[in-house]
Amino acid sequence: MEQQDRRKKSRTNSLNLLSYYCVNENDEIVMQGVGRTLNISEDGILLETHEPVDPKHAVSLFIAIEENLVDVKGKVTHSFTNDSGKFNTGIAFVAPDKATREIIEQSIAAFKGGEQ
Repeated sequence: MEQQDRRKKSRTNSLNLLSYYCVNENDEIVMQGVGRTLNISEDGILLETHEPVDPKHAVSLFIAIEENLVDVKGKVTHSFTNDSGKFNTGIAFVAPDKATREIIEQSIAAFKGGEQ
């Protein structure tokens, strides 16, 4: 059976380094690490890490996008182990501020402009 894509925005392949931390329901940091984006949209990213990210926890991301460092909160939408044994986690952004949205949108537009 073919799986339907429920994304509102299209994803753009993008490799960006990032650091992250996860907080529990008491707002305590329970995990932190580094990873990279595999793709990005205006609504979220696909994150690749060496450790699984628990979907019960909120995620804070610090993403290096070109010369900018954006700080954005997110929630896990799905997770799976990839062929290399790393973990791919879909993260939906939660209320990014205007400056963060603009940096992400400009980065996506610049990348798409170079795909021709």
